[in-house]
Amino acid sequence: MIHTVGPIIENGIPTPEQEELLASCYRSCLAIAEEHHLQSIAFCCISTGVFHFPNQRAAEIAVETVKNFPRRSLKTIVFNVFLDKDYDIYQKLL
Repeated sequence: MIHTVGPIIENGIPTPEQEELLASCYRSCLAIAEEHHLQSIAFCCISTGVFHFPNQRAAEIAVETVKNFPRRSLKTIVFNVFLDKDYDIYQKLL
């Protein structure tokens, strides 16, 4: 298990710095996975829910970051969602 904590968005409107922090969470986890030669990793919707990062923007950052990350050993990346709205968002982005 790789643990990361994303930014808390108190007013529901992320700043560019908070968006970069969220992207950094994904990159850091991907880098750790690669360092340990993992073949798969699963992500929840980091910083959404009680952390108030807007679901659509968080998903866009997640997908963009994962697509742009150079992979060697990682073959499978899963976006695990709990809400129907998140499922719909990821379906459109992927």
